[in-house]
Amino acid sequence: MSLGQELAPHLPFLRRYARALTGSQVHGDNFVRTTLETIVAEPDEFPRDRDPRLGLYRIFHAIWSTAHIDDDSDPGAVAGDGPEHIAQARLAQITPLSRQALLLTSLEGFSNEDTAYLIDSSPEDVENLVSEALAEIEKQTRAEVLIIEDEPIIAMDIETIVRDLGHNVTGVAVTRDEAVAQAKADRPTLVLADIQLADDSSGIDAVKDILGEFRVPVIFITAFPERLLTGERPEPTFLITKPFQRSTVKAAISQALFFDAATVPA
Repeated sequence: MSLGQELAPHLPFLRRYARALTGSQVHGDNFVRTTLETIVAEPDEFPRDRDPRLGLYRIFHAIWSTAHIDDDSDPGAVAGDGPEHIAQARLAQITPLSRQALLLTSLEGFSNEDTAYLIDSSPEDVENLVSEALAEIEKQTRAEVLIIEDEPIIAMDIETIVRDLGHNVTGVAVTRDEAVAQAKADRPTLVLADIQLADDSSGIDAVKDILGEFRVPVIFITAFPERLLTGERPEPTFLITKPFQRSTVKAAISQALFFDAATVPA
């Protein structure tokens, strides 16, 4: 198999990453084009001791690091008020290196070790850069959070985490009916929901009822992930398994709010 055939499946993902990194379809595609031209001109310089996708992103970053462009006025930039626009506005506030680390790990799914290789850093530095990026996102977002949880100690723990992150808790519901009533009375911009509730009602059904009224990002926190991860129906984007780490809840909240247009600036 030729190098071109090995790289072809990864090009759509590199284009996605380049667009997220630059905030512009035009600039992103230009960097990808330059990356491919460089590989064609100097095939012997391609790192063949690594996975082809890693090598492709490595060449891209070598070019990006010497000539990166941040230009919101570009006609190819993401425009509008949808999730991509919201994300780009928030990404623009993050320093380039932290932005790379965040996107490579969260969007592209690279490990800290692979990301360190791509940006000439160490896994420890990557972890710190991602933390810096998430902290900057948290500064930019403030949510009104409804907690649906029937275990008092866990609910209190979640509420403490939410408030420590600078968000407001609109209420803590322990049943399906209570959750729906609270959501209607004081509309949240984020819902954290358990599955099994106090009166044997379902947090899943509560969320369905709430989503029938308005759109809101949802994070499920449950000891029974197998009830949601069945593969038989649309699965939740954000799912935290009990017992959970504080850092896991923190990261999930940041990611859920990052692409949500309803989240107001902090």
